[in-house]
Amino acid sequence: MVKGLIFDCDGVLFDSLQANVAFYSAALEQLGMPPIAHDDREKIYLCHTVTTPELFEAILGPERLDEALRVSRSIDYTRFIPLMVPEPGILDALARLSSCMPLAVATNRGGSMRDITRHFELDRYFKTILTCKDVERGKPHPDMLLLASRQLGVAPEELLFVGDMDVDREAARRANIRFVGYRGNFADAINIDSHEQLFDLVEQL
Repeated sequence: MVKGLIFDCDGVLFDSLQANVAFYSAALEQLGMPPIAHDDREKIYLCHTVTTPELFEAILGPERLDEALRVSRSIDYTRFIPLMVPEPGILDALARLSSCMPLAVATNRGGSMRDITRHFELDRYFKTILTCKDVERGKPHPDMLLLASRQLGVAPEELLFVGDMDVDREAARRANIRFVGYRGNFADAINIDSHEQLFDLVEQL
């Protein structure tokens, strides 16, 4: 029986790739580096999956990490939020699902998540919103999902985690939470193509 749902943010609640690339490009330009090219698949993948420190360390090396973090903190992410597009059907799905069970967000984003939920007025739907700043280790480690389980008051085996990347699936596996792949083709996982499918899924499991 499903008694609660946890959602990833990027690629699940929102198509946020354009916003993320614009934000990191702005930071890199201030650091004297070229912006992220739209055909640079490796860096774009990082924009979508890892924490800010991990991204800067991968691109700039550990010796410039502190400098990069100072620069990124000086940039107001709210100016990029209008570039984020809610995934089709997500607002209706959250409204309906939150009326019958507690919901959470578990994202490798940092402080920008609070601004995003306020901008799109999503706070009303989620009992807890967790970011990489709330735990020692982000995904693929299970820390965030296990903390969400405790804060929701729902056992891991009674939760579903909706994600779109391998780091999400691995975090769910380590936390003993059933994983739902959003717009993916994950082996040994439940896969959905739309948020509307969650209604039937919750009733069936």
